[in-house]
Amino acid sequence: MSESGSFDKGIPAWLFPVFVAGIAVTIVAGFYLGGPGLGMAVGALDAATVVVLAVREPPLHPIAPATPRDSRRHVLVVLERPLGDDVAASEAVARAIRLEGLRPDEPGTEPDVRLIFPCRAGFLDRWASDLDRSRHRAQRELVLSAAALATAGVEASAKAGDEDVVQMVEDELRTFPATEVLYVGGGEEATAQALDERLLVPFRRLAGTAGQGGGALEQQRVDEGLRQISP
Repeated sequence: MSESGSFDKGIPAWLFPVFVAGIAVTIVAGFYLGGPGLGMAVGALDAATVVVLAVREPPLHPIAPATPRDSRRHVLVVLERPLGDDVAASEAVARAIRLEGLRPDEPGTEPDVRLIFPCRAGFLDRWASDLDRSRHRAQRELVLSAAALATAGVEASAKAGDEDVVQMVEDELRTFPATEVLYVGGGEEATAQALDERLLVPFRRLAGTAGQGGGALEQQRVDEGLRQISP
C-alpha cells in the first residue's frame, strides 16, 4: 500500500455473529407467526439476501508477498499496457526502478525486477475455451517490454498472468517476494485504487507512461525472448 494508505476495507469480524443471529431469529419468527409456509419464505428470502451481498461485496483480504530470502530490492512491475518500443515510457519505468526506489540497493547488487502482464482473451476465445492465442499475445508483449526495459538499463524477468490484474498480482506475490510494486497503467483508476488499498508492501503508480507500440523490434528478438518467459 502507499505510505499514507491503509487497508481498512471488509466486514468487521464481530458483525458475522450478528448476521447469523439475525437470520436465525427471522426464520424462527416466520415459523412461529405464520407456520411452515411463512417460515420457508423467510428462509428463502434470507438465503437470497446472503447470495446478493456475497456477489456484490466479495471479501477483500490484504495482499502480502512471499517472504524475501535476501536483502535485495524485489520490484514487481505490473503492466496494464505494454511498453513496446516507447523509449520515453521505458526510461520512465527504468528511472522509477533504479533512481526512485523506496530504499537504495546494496553496493554491488541490482534490483530483482519482475514484469507481469495480463492475458486478455477475446469473447470468441473465451467462448471456445481457447486461451493459447491470448497467452501468446501477452508473452509477445512481455518480450517487447522486457527488451525495451533492458535497453533503458534494467534487466527483468517476465511472466504472463490472469486477465484480472488484481488477481494476477495476488497470484504472483504468492511466490515473488516483492518489496515494492510499481503499477504502469493508463486510466484504470479502480484497479490502481484496489491495489493501493490491499497491498501490504509499498505501492507506486506511473500513470499514462506505457505505449502501444512494439513493432520496431525484430521478430527474431521476440522469438528468442518467448523461450525465456514462464508459461
